[in-house]
Amino acid sequence: MAFLPQFATTPAEMVRLSAVFMALTFAGFVVYGLFAASMRDQVLSRPRVMVWLRRCFAASFAALGVKLALS
Repeated sequence: MAFLPQFATTPAEMVRLSAVFMALTFAGFVVYGLFAASMRDQVLSRPRVMVWLRRCFAASFAALGVKLALS
């Protein structure tokens, strides 16, 4: 019960607080999703960025492989 707010006195108040929390979380995820979609469009429309992303991912996987081999 320690994770429940101490100032909520009725179950209806808890439901209202939960609804507000869920609405704010949903709004935050919507903003994050819209930003991610716009950034995705920006990245995919530029071939040079895609080449550098692929190189960076390849280098990071190679570094992880070397680290695993040395451990």
